[in-house]
Amino acid sequence: MADYSKLYVGVLALQGDFERHSYQLSLLGAKPVEVRVASQLDVIDGLIIPGGESTTMDILIDRFGLREPLIKFGQGMPLWGTCAGMIMIAKNIVNNQAGVKPLGLMDIDVDRNFYGRQLYSFEDKIIARLDNKDEELTATFIRAPGVSRVGENVEILARHSDKPILLKQANLLASSFHTELDEDTRLMAYFLQNFLMKK
Repeated sequence: MADYSKLYVGVLALQGDFERHSYQLSLLGAKPVEVRVASQLDVIDGLIIPGGESTTMDILIDRFGLREPLIKFGQGMPLWGTCAGMIMIAKNIVNNQAGVKPLGLMDIDVDRNFYGRQLYSFEDKIIARLDNKDEELTATFIRAPGVSRVGENVEILARHSDKPILLKQANLLASSFHTELDEDTRLMAYFLQNFLMKK
C-alpha cells in the first residue's frame, strides 16, 4: 500500500457524514483534518465535502465565511464531493426549489434527491473504472443526486442504470453515492493516489 502518512486531508465538518471520511483516511494512514474555518484550507493537501443535507450545508458555508475560500481552493486543489458534496461542487442545480447556491466548480448539472427520499435509500453493486481497471464497489444511495448534464471535459468513471454517478474533472472528483460507510477504502485510496499524490 502507498504511504499516505504525509498527506493532510481536510473533511468539511460543518454538517453531515464527515466522521466516516475521517475514519477511512485514518485507515489508509493519511491525516484527517476537520475543516470548519477558512484558515484550515491553507494547511491541507486536498479536501472532501461529505454527504449531508445540502440546504443546511449551503447556509453554514456562508455563515462560516467559507464560500469564496472553497471556490478558490477547488479551482486548483484536489477536491472530492460526495452526495451533498457533489451538489455543492456542481455548476448548476436543476429543480432547485430550495435555492441552494452551488460552488460552480465541476461542469455538471445535478438534480437534488433524484433517487428519492431517505425512505427509498438503497445499496447496490456498481462497476467503477479506477486506474484503468474495473472495480466492483458497494454503493449506498441516500437521497442521492442525479447528474442531468455532463460537460465535455468531465470523465464518467461509473454509472448506475446508465446514469453517471462517479465523475472526474481535472482536480475534482464527484460521487452521488457513499462508499465510506464500510471498510472498503478503494475509492478513498483512488482519490489520494490520483489527486493528491500526483498534484
